[in-house]
Amino acid sequence: MAARKTLSNWLTNRYLLIIRNEENFAEKKTISFTYAKVILLMGVAFLITLSLAIYLVTFTLEQWLDPRFVQSQTNRQLLALTMKIDSLEQEMLIKDQYVTNIKKIVSGDTEAFSSLEDISGNVTIGTSEVDFEETIKPIDSQFRAEFESEELGVLTFQTSESGEFRELYLFSPLEGIVSDGFNPKTNHFGTDIVAKENEPVKCVADGVVVFSSWTLDSGYVLGVQHRGNLISVYKHNSELLKNVGSFVTGGEIIAIIGNTGELTSGPHLHFELWHNGNPVNPQEYVAF
Repeated sequence: MAARKTLSNWLTNRYLLIIRNEENFAEKKTISFTYAKVILLMGVAFLITLSLAIYLVTFTLEQWLDPRFVQSQTNRQLLALTMKIDSLEQEMLIKDQYVTNIKKIVSGDTEAFSSLEDISGNVTIGTSEVDFEETIKPIDSQFRAEFESEELGVLTFQTSESGEFRELYLFSPLEGIVSDGFNPKTNHFGTDIVAKENEPVKCVADGVVVFSSWTLDSGYVLGVQHRGNLISVYKHNSELLKNVGSFVTGGEIIAIIGNTGELTSGPHLHFELWHNGNPVNPQEYVAF
């Protein structure tokens, strides 16, 4: 009992530490403490030091002390690179397929469409809600008269994927007479327009030329990619004025009407519109 009391007194007895100036013994600071507080502070300091040492060994020094950590990091990097390469490969395949589809469209390869129902079932473009008077707003009478003199058509798309409402103003590619209309049943996926000899062919909207070459069936063919997944195709030209990669604007001259290719019976322009990989009737969107 006396030993316990002695230990308790030793731990709880208060002591005073006085710090004095060595030269004049002036009191600088006094600190009151007990051995219990000193032991507690030493224990807390020991735990903090131990925790910090464990953290450094486990996380910071592991890459030098444990070779498995280096291997694990390498495996993570290899996995991330593999996933990135796979993603890039998928994107490249999609782009290659997209370019292949464009080439098939402009070259007239439409064997994939077996009937009118196969085509119309995939077309997501409607014309019943297109209001030409409301879309072309009368900002300026002279400006509007100029557009009407150019026989400007209005093309409105509702994309089913994003729901974003897009509007495209389409110029007439050629001033002439429609000789043959859109008829998917006979694999005629465009509109034939007869015009004067050497009449310039204009681009219907802003875009980028994605095809500009010669094909056996359609002669000199030019294809333009527009926004909203819209492609316009111009066939049987006598001369092409734009190359692949050229940026063109709506109403800009891109070719000269001609009579080239095996599938032609006289000078005319065969004009096609494709949206999301499906042919649409140009006469519903362009005023020829």
